[in-house]
Amino acid sequence: MKIVKSVAEMKNLSLTYHKCGQTIGFVPTMGALHEGHVSLLKIARQNSDITLMSIFVNPTQFGPQEDFEKYPRVFEQDCAKALDAGCDVLFAPTVSQMYPDGFSTYVSVEGITSKLCGISRPNHFRGVTTVLLKFFNIVEPQIAVFGQKDAQQVLVIKRMVRDLNCPIKILTGPIIREPDGFAISSRNKYLTEKERSEVPQIFEGLKKIMEVYENGEKKAGVLKEILLNKYHSLKHIKMEYADIVDFENLKPLEILNTPSLVAVACRTTESKTRLIDNIVLGGVL
Repeated sequence: MKIVKSVAEMKNLSLTYHKCGQTIGFVPTMGALHEGHVSLLKIARQNSDITLMSIFVNPTQFGPQEDFEKYPRVFEQDCAKALDAGCDVLFAPTVSQMYPDGFSTYVSVEGITSKLCGISRPNHFRGVTTVLLKFFNIVEPQIAVFGQKDAQQVLVIKRMVRDLNCPIKILTGPIIREPDGFAISSRNKYLTEKERSEVPQIFEGLKKIMEVYENGEKKAGVLKEILLNKYHSLKHIKMEYADIVDFENLKPLEILNTPSLVAVACRTTESKTRLIDNIVLGGVL
């Protein structure tokens, strides 16, 4: 596995792969790798000749009160996991490489970034789209793989790629869960024991409305009420939102007659950890 830390070196290496007719599958991450990231690498390997992962804790997608400074950084462990998963190239640029002095250009996807997570994190997606367009220009992958757990991010990226004519196919990997259903995340290590015992109820609520939907209920209001009733009794989890929306504009739905995203976000009461989860009804993301 090659480890690349320079933007110039990465661009030259990608150019070499392209000249040899090799396709690049790209998995962007912020490190602290887990089984979810490994599953995305597997998808990339199945769809490309060269599997390339980035590790970069992107400062522009963190708000002033968020966890940029304490976000887990375990580069040596990440290298070992990436190598074991069959990664060919690990790209780990510094902040100064990605945002040199005088940097002042940002990419904004309007509309859908102001919904769901965008309400409480107003500049988050601007940071995501800016850094990803930079990565796409540096790496020049034919495909890029993202996880469904960040469903809104996937839809924002697909919109950016479509609107800006980026020659990249976006693939989505399923949510990887713990045995009790809790969605795996790098931030899960922040949780206290009491919080960890309660968080599986997030997915239990989603499973419940999936069951009701599959039994014929298509009214979003009924499904959302079931979900909120499930979460109402939780002591260590406070809901930020629970919405049922369409894929195109993240518009709240009344009747589910198209593929629909059920997205929830919450914050734990002790460690103040923000958690997200989702399911898709009637289709795939």
